Amino acid sequence: MKTLVKTLLFAAFVLVLAACGEGNGDKGETTEGGEGRLEELQEAGTVTIGFSNEAPYAYEENGELRGAAVDIATAVFNELGIDNVEGQLAEWGQLIPGVQAGQFDAITAGMAITPDRAENALFGEPEMVYGEGLVVEADNPHGIYSFEDIANNPDITVIVMEGSTAYDFLLESGVSEDQIDTASDIPATFAAVQAGRADATTGTEMTMRMAFESANTEDLEIVEDFQQPEDIEGVPSYGAAAFSLENEELRDAYNEALADLKADGTVQELLEANGFHPETNFPPEDVTAESVISGEDY
Repeated sequence: MKTLVKTLLFAAFVLVLAACGEGNGDKGETTEGGEGRLEELQEAGTVTIGFSNEAPYAYEENGELRGAAVDIATAVFNELGIDNVEGQLAEWGQLIPGVQAGQFDAITAGMAITPDRAENALFGEPEMVYGEGLVVEADNPHGIYSFEDIANNPDITVIVMEGSTAYDFLLESGVSEDQIDTASDIPATFAAVQAGRADATTGTEMTMRMAFESANTEDLEIVEDFQQPEDIEGVPSYGAAAFSLENEELRDAYNEALADLKADGTVQELLEANGFHPETNFPPEDVTAESVISGEDY
């Protein structure tokens, strides 16, 4: 009897060990983060990307997702064997929280790589580089040609899209915080200047230029001889796709495919097709996400 009991206990013990071993094996396969997610996306054939309406980076037109960042991300995911790219519109400030919450697999909006943002998202390698632009009331009544001009006149107010790097650039240029207002998107900033609630609005040069052309109004003016901020961290800006902190393998696979598309000229062609310069808006080879985040190129 004792022998039988011992035998049964030993068998039960073996089963427990086997179960534990199987559980650890499964855990290892599912905690590799992005690699597992990449395989899931490849099997599903669909990837969900978050974007914010900001032409010419990522925007919706006649129900279709467009923009340089969107086209580049689509080409990269196609290279990875994922043919269907679905876009979800979100406010700019909700893009990083959305990818962290799993609402998106990636975000692509020409978002500038910054050290602060890198604390909450994994950035891919730079896909584009750009400077800043400025839109003011017609005839530029306050004579604004730089951020320093705004800083030197406390009566001037400027409005920017909430969550954009322009807010920090203004502060670093000496503009007082009480001179700066924010709005949810670019059209709202333009409307504020048109209505006289602000004297100027700023953002990336291509965004300002395309929004100005779309506005098609004589009430506003784009400052053609705008002086780019000097000695300001983040100018120029390097735009890239971003991923959840848990999806490192997915980010790495994206980077590998992106590198191939840079090498064969596809990225340059897509930039040019969306109004960017294929050379001046194409990031230098020696600038990486890590060099920007570390401050070497920021």
